[in-house]
Amino acid sequence: MSYSAKIGPSILSSDLSQLGNECKRMMECGADYLHLDVMDGHFVPNITFGHPMVECLRNTLGPDPFFDMHMMVSRPEQWVKPMAAAGANQYTFHLEATSNPGNLIKEIRESGMKAGLAIKPGTTVEELAPWAGQIDMALVMTVEPGFGGQKFMEDMMPKAGANMIVSGSAVVSSDDPRSVIALLKNVVIEAIQKRSLDR
Repeated sequence: MSYSAKIGPSILSSDLSQLGNECKRMMECGADYLHLDVMDGHFVPNITFGHPMVECLRNTLGPDPFFDMHMMVSRPEQWVKPMAAAGANQYTFHLEATSNPGNLIKEIRESGMKAGLAIKPGTTVEELAPWAGQIDMALVMTVEPGFGGQKFMEDMMPKAGANMIVSGSAVVSSDDPRSVIALLKNVVIEAIQKRSLDR
């Protein structure tokens, strides 16, 4: 049986004045997708960028790479259509930010995007369970949402096995992103193999 792992650098850790070039650099270094952190200053105490920036990146980079939008916003419903039109591939919203996840998942799918569901460190993984069959990805955060460069919270590890890893400064700020991406992939694949053997 073959196992795979996907690594998505969080481009928020990039030199934002060179964002298009930084995205290209990450893909050339072996990234499988790009993780774009959208913050509105309400759900989290920081502001980043919105769909106009996503549209510019899509126009610059072409149909590839895959854009996973991490929507750290207080009303995720309002940005589904603009993000789809801008060229987003996956819309990952926070369970804590909406009162009707089911409707939002449906709207995301109808807009032509994959649906992701994120939880903060303080939210139990059991709260994701009712939606597991309806989403393409669950994002279990290992830092508090809102700021890049935070220390990894090791106590989040028991929450879920992972085959997609988002990493910000560890990859983007590295002198050798290609080696870091390769290392992360190998570590995740080894962990998945070990888990399957232990069962």
